[in-house]
Amino acid sequence: MKIVLATRNKGKTREIKEILKDLKLEILTLNDFPDIPTPIEDGKSFKENALKKARFIAQKLNMPALADDSGIEVEALGKRPGIFSALYAGENATDEENNRKLLRELNDLPLEKRHASYMCVIALVSPAGKEEIFDGNCDGLIALEPKGAGGFGYDPLFFVPEYGKTMAEFPPDIKNRISHRGRALAKLKNKLMASPK
Repeated sequence: MKIVLATRNKGKTREIKEILKDLKLEILTLNDFPDIPTPIEDGKSFKENALKKARFIAQKLNMPALADDSGIEVEALGKRPGIFSALYAGENATDEENNRKLLRELNDLPLEKRHASYMCVIALVSPAGKEEIFDGNCDGLIALEPKGAGGFGYDPLFFVPEYGKTMAEFPPDIKNRISHRGRALAKLKNKLMASPK
């Protein structure tokens, strides 16, 4: 079965392909369809954005589409940046610029007051319009400084107390098991494995 990931993000693509690798899926991305525009994410929640992207691509390409909308919610910032995580420091902000802005905003707070959750919603939409939603989250703290060279996004700042490491310090197999995206994809995977072929 062919499925299209409604993204051009290489980090997301790598993680999703790795987690779903033992399913009999041919996974394509929007990089395989350069003429298809990236759907606009103007929903008010992770779920709205994920559904919007998956619906758009499923209709445009007449193929099942999978979309992920995810981000980080920081308690001390009233759950910001939330759905604006990728744009936190501006329209074309790099991960590093977003991380720097987050550190600036939490500048005076000690580690124990920097509670955060990584949130992920995955939408799977068929060309016929069947829709399924899978979500996952991971709780942690925003570190005082970036650590680790792995992952992407806010991973160098997202500290997981049980492991004493940031997401960027984990090997991919552990990150993919405990992360927000890993947990949402595990639910999706279970559903696909249970579905009649």
